[in-house]
Amino acid sequence: MANVSVASVSRALNGHSGVTAETQKRIREVAARLRYVPHSAARSLITRRTQTIGALLPDLHGAFFSELIRGIDLAARKRGLYLLVSSSHGDATEAAIALRAMQGRVDGLLVMSPHADRAFLDENLPIVLPTVLINSHVRSERHAALDVDDYGGALAMVEHLLGLGRKRIVFIAGPEVNHDVQERERGYLDALARAGMRDTATVLSGDFTEESGYRAGREALAMQPRPDAIFAANDMMAIGCLSALAEGGVRTPDDIAVVGFDDIPMARYVSPPLTTVRLRIAELGAQALDLLAEQVDNESEPPVAERRLIPTELVIRSSCGGAAKRG
Repeated sequence: MANVSVASVSRALNGHSGVTAETQKRIREVAARLRYVPHSAARSLITRRTQTIGALLPDLHGAFFSELIRGIDLAARKRGLYLLVSSSHGDATEAAIALRAMQGRVDGLLVMSPHADRAFLDENLPIVLPTVLINSHVRSERHAALDVDDYGGALAMVEHLLGLGRKRIVFIAGPEVNHDVQERERGYLDALARAGMRDTATVLSGDFTEESGYRAGREALAMQPRPDAIFAANDMMAIGCLSALAEGGVRTPDDIAVVGFDDIPMARYVSPPLTTVRLRIAELGAQALDLLAEQVDNESEPPVAERRLIPTELVIRSSCGGAAKRG
């Protein structure tokens, strides 16, 4: 209909030179009338690119993962890339199936999974597939990695509570196999040890959900003596804990301070507003995508096992009893 060759259509629709402005305009008008969309599978055979990035996450539920996916997706769109997301729901077999299903469909992978140890990655990832690990304990010469300073953030938070005069600080942990949780608990314990208070440490179990935070809050209420501060390994558990304390007639922060980790959007709107360790979640996703895209674009070069550490910061609100300031 445009009365040109297939090659001219290809050059016009891909923005290449060799086609006059008038011809390119005519071709695009015809394509619009026909509602023509380039065949992505056929294009991939020529370019050897799918223009798609895969992301394997441990879960897709909750504010943290919503923000993480949003950051990845926004960065991908800026580069003209699409996003294929899957989750493992805490099961190593599901994680392996998801990784294998993405191969051939994506140009690179973002992997955030508690099961992604060296053996798992070697077994389920082709050597040539660009991969970036997010918050992983694996130190690999094959894969780039992006880590959050979970340890430093937790250490700073406990030191802040100690500075406010809190002496009985309880920690609500998350899933045992989670690398973030392990680093945050390590920061909690080390801060107490530095203050000569390691024997006061109490760790309650949780699973990152509001319900587990609520249960831990009820446990804390039954303790004798009661804690004067509770540090939850994420904001969702801290919010559940606040609810349990309120039901028990406890005043926060007068009787018990409550703090969290992540700084999800909801944290500033609960009552009292939640003191937390800020992790710029969307920025984490965007940086991971950019790091992966750099590796995909440099496909002629061997992958660089670059490791970046994302800093955290304290956001001081009313729930800890400290002055509302940022540290």
